[in-house]
Amino acid sequence: MDYATLKVIWWLLVGVLLIGFAIMDGHDMGVGTLLPFVGKTDEERRVAINSIAPHWDGNQVWFLTGGGALFAAWPLIYAAAFSGFYWAMMLVLFALFFRPVGFDYRSKIQNPKWRNFWDWALFVGGFVPPIIFGVAFGNLLQGVNFAFDRDMILHFQDNLFHLLNPFALVCGLVSSAMVTMQGGTYLAHRTVGDIQSRTIKYTKLAVYAFIALFVAAGLWLKFGGMQGYGITSTVDPNGIANPLLKTVERTPDWFANYNANPLLWIFPLLAVGGALAAAMLVGRKKTLASFVASSLSVIGTIVTPAVAMFPFMMPSYNHMPSSLTVWDASSSHLTLGIMLGGVAIFVPIVLAYTSWAYRMMRGKITVDQIEAKDKYLY
Repeated sequence: MDYATLKVIWWLLVGVLLIGFAIMDGHDMGVGTLLPFVGKTDEERRVAINSIAPHWDGNQVWFLTGGGALFAAWPLIYAAAFSGFYWAMMLVLFALFFRPVGFDYRSKIQNPKWRNFWDWALFVGGFVPPIIFGVAFGNLLQGVNFAFDRDMILHFQDNLFHLLNPFALVCGLVSSAMVTMQGGTYLAHRTVGDIQSRTIKYTKLAVYAFIALFVAAGLWLKFGGMQGYGITSTVDPNGIANPLLKTVERTPDWFANYNANPLLWIFPLLAVGGALAAAMLVGRKKTLASFVASSLSVIGTIVTPAVAMFPFMMPSYNHMPSSLTVWDASSSHLTLGIMLGGVAIFVPIVLAYTSWAYRMMRGKITVDQIEAKDKYLY
């Protein structure tokens, strides 16, 4: 397999890992975001917690695997992203720290103040990371302030407050609403009665907020004076990882790929259409179909900016030739080939195990079950 093909395959695979994270750990975070609102009593909140507690740590592996794949397949992207978004990543990690402690210790003490504190801690662990991930996507679309010098030493000048700009914050809200929708459809599938009714109500609100914000972000990107990036020199897709061998200029917008291939519009349409279908289906209590529709919306949402930016992965507005693309930021041909073999072996195993685990723990969770197995459940 030639080098250029491997680069595109790994661009796709990293995207698949991000989508897997958004769908699987996304519904865990969405349930955490909804936790203080759908559960009016301690038992009801425990119902919501136990719908995700057996799986949350396994689902978070998608995040770890995505970071590992980025490090191995796209080392320049990894270096620039984790250096430039350092404080944002630290904020995500601090929020994620609440999750394992919250799940394990929240129900150990029968004290309302103790449990209420950990309920809000689980909310923070579910609400903050999607916001930051969306902010990161928003900054990628605007370009990030980094540059490589002639010795390929990375220089980065952005800070957390600069990253929290208005457009990026809108993208963060898009991400949060998307994850809340995903968590809501999952929780509605696992619950009954009043908890399910409240979940359906808040899921619909999340869907409407997501659609409004997603469309607003797209219109801002198109008509808000935000420019895109384009390569203006010849690029060898089979060339070495050196972004400084090309020239880059600003373009009117990020819609060149969509204009060149109108079939790509299926992805933003999938994002909106899947969300509308999720709201309609969850309202009719067709919860499994609603979860599938929400997952399709997640796929469309993540793929939409990815195909708009292709082949760019991390544009630089400070020194445009330093912009990192699919063609000049990857590991060696040999490394990508060996990793692809590992993926072909282990990803089916992970998917099979995950499917088995969810099948074994399927079914509704009720307040009666929580009360009957008080000492054995989270």
